[in-house]
Amino acid sequence: MNIIYGYWRCSSDHQDQERQIRALKDAGCEKIMGDHITGTSGYGDRAELSKLLDEVEEGSLIILSELSRLGRSMTTMLVEVERLISKGVNIKTLDKRLDTTTMPKEIVKLLVGIMGYCAEQELSAIISRTSEGRAVAKSRGVKFGRKRGYDQYQVAEVMKKKSEGQGLGTIAKSLGMSRSMVQRIVKNYPVPGTVALT
Repeated sequence: MNIIYGYWRCSSDHQDQERQIRALKDAGCEKIMGDHITGTSGYGDRAELSKLLDEVEEGSLIILSELSRLGRSMTTMLVEVERLISKGVNIKTLDKRLDTTTMPKEIVKLLVGIMGYCAEQELSAIISRTSEGRAVAKSRGVKFGRKRGYDQYQVAEVMKKKSEGQGLGTIAKSLGMSRSMVQRIVKNYPVPGTVALT
């Protein structure tokens, strides 16, 4: 059966998802599938894409907003495009850079290789900028990670009870805290003259 499929992928922006779905509907897609997942996530984490790639049959057409929706690496793109073409499935991108219905197979491979390389470079630049931004933020004193779930009063109480020789479980029970939270406090605020837990 010749079905026109559409596939979208976006990380979190609801507007981007709506934009992609609208464009796919306008392009005539009969069945639209998509994943909320980042471009850096593992290929196996894309449940809807996996389902789509298994479901498509010879003569079907997959429309993507751009080829990087299939993956962010040249290898992934080449493997998936080759797999689809050998299955008799055509691929078309809305940015008009790829259309296997009109292009020779050799040109398709060349274009996919170039677009895959560009996607890899873009991803590398994003990761680099993110790391640089994180380093700048840390140098300005921005704290990353989980927020503390306790206040200074609780720290003082835990440390007082610990210095009195009470065990972690006893302290946790008496203060209505979890043992792991008491353990974190003791680790981060060791009693003077003792060694912090690791």
